[in-house]
Amino acid sequence: MALLSRWFGPRIPAEELRRSGWRYALPTLTLSLARILLLCSLFLPYWHMQLQAPQYPNGLEISAYVNYLEGDVSEIDGLNHYIGMRPLDEAAEFERTTAVWLIIAMVLLVEGAAAVHSKWAVLLVLPAVLFPIGFLADLQFWLWSHGQHLDPKAPLSSSVKPFVPPALGIGTIGQFKTIASVGLGWWLAAAASILTIAALFLHRRAYKPLFDRTLGRAAGPDALDSISASAVEAA
Repeated sequence: MALLSRWFGPRIPAEELRRSGWRYALPTLTLSLARILLLCSLFLPYWHMQLQAPQYPNGLEISAYVNYLEGDVSEIDGLNHYIGMRPLDEAAEFERTTAVWLIIAMVLLVEGAAAVHSKWAVLLVLPAVLFPIGFLADLQFWLWSHGQHLDPKAPLSSSVKPFVPPALGIGTIGQFKTIASVGLGWWLAAAASILTIAALFLHRRAYKPLFDRTLGRAAGPDALDSISASAVEAA
C-alpha cells in the first residue's frame, strides 16, 4: 500500500477539496484540453510541402497526415524517379502504420496522469510533450535518408548529387524548389504539448504540499503558501 501511495500520491481530503477545489481541478482540466487537442490532430495534416518545377507552373503539393500522404504524390514520385530518389510511400512505413495507435496511447496516458497525484505523472505525459519535436526529427531523418541514398542507375543520377531536403523552410535541388511547413495537426499537437507542460506546473502546485504533508515530511515554502492561502479562504 505504501508503494501504491508513493506512485499514485495522496487522495484529496473532502474538506480540502471543498476549500480549494479549483486548485485541484485546474491540472485535470488542462490535461483534458491537451488530450482533446491531441486526439483532434489525428484528423488534420501535420506537414505540407510544395514542389516548384519548370514542368509544373502551378507547383505540386503534398500533405502528410500521421498515417498517410495526400496530394500530388504520384507526380512527385515520377520526378524523383529520374534523380534516383525512392517513392515517398517508402518513407516512415512503420511510423505511419503505428501512428494512430501511438497517439491514442498518448491520449490515454495523459488521461491517466490526472489520476496520479505524485511526481510520477511526468513519466505518463512525457511522450505527449516530446511528440511534436519527435515528429519533425523523424521527418527530417527520412528526408535525409531519401536524399542521401539516390539510385546511381537513375536517368539523371549524374546531374544531381546527394542532398538533404529541409523539413521546414525552402530548399533547392537542381532546378526544383521545395517549400515545407507544418500543418494544423502539428500545431494542435504542439498546443497539447504546451498545455501538458502547464498542467505539470499546476499539478505540482496542487499536490506537492499535500504529498509532503501526507508523508510527514517538512513542508516547504510552497506548502506553507498553500496552507496559508487555504486558511485565508476558510476565514
